[in-house]
Amino acid sequence: MDNRLIDTVDDTARWVAHHRAVESARPDALFRDPFAARLAGATGRAIAESAAPAAGGGDGWYLTARTVLVDEAVAAAIADGCDTVVNLGAGLDARPYRLDLPADLEWIEVDLPTILEHKAAVLAAEEAHCRLRRVALDLADAGALATLLSELAGRRVLALSEGVVMYLSPVQADALADTLRAAGVARWCLDLGSAGVGSVMAERNRGILRSAPWRFLPADGVAHFENRGWCAERIAALFPAAVALGRLDSPEAHRLTEGPQPDPRAPGDAPWSGVVTFVPAR
Repeated sequence: MDNRLIDTVDDTARWVAHHRAVESARPDALFRDPFAARLAGATGRAIAESAAPAAGGGDGWYLTARTVLVDEAVAAAIADGCDTVVNLGAGLDARPYRLDLPADLEWIEVDLPTILEHKAAVLAAEEAHCRLRRVALDLADAGALATLLSELAGRRVLALSEGVVMYLSPVQADALADTLRAAGVARWCLDLGSAGVGSVMAERNRGILRSAPWRFLPADGVAHFENRGWCAERIAALFPAAVALGRLDSPEAHRLTEGPQPDPRAPGDAPWSGVVTFVPAR
């Protein structure tokens, strides 16, 4: 792969958006994102096309299943009374535009200025389905995030960090967990992966993850944050979900899902990844 295509984590957002566009174009699409192709642009398409052969299309199952599982988690949180979504590291996510959301829901997109400005320009003529605002903020700045969350006191907040935590250092990941816990958010939805998944993805997406490596891959998986004051309300493993959704349909994939699965609270080096919704522990 041409590593010059990937300079920052922002570029991985274009790669992810391209795969959403690919899924959306299927006649049996699991979701429709009519904005994804525009958001990905030529850069997102070029990144995917120049990736290692297996990654060009073969890893779309991972991103597609993750999108579906996060969509479900968002819907569940709203149904349970969450009135505000804080999308941390929002990247090129288009959920405020493509999901059926309550008009009075506030959706706050948090990311670095460059990526937010790109999204705002691409979607300038579109109308979100809820109240939407964008906040330029570096997630490494725990104090700035705490200040933003303090403005939301009294609300039932879903903190969403899809495709974010793995790029943080362990110290930054723990600081994020502690900041969200201290702010009293009602729910925190994120995707987690083990070192085994990190190794597989790094090999299959060599250029992409060499320039934007995954750094937080806890051997204790879900338990890592349960030991920091959180309780896992919902754990949805990505691999079996992709098989059930029909995005991994080989005999080998079905065979693997029928066997024992890694323990999400102690995956160690086994390849495990999932979408997890946490609530504050009592």
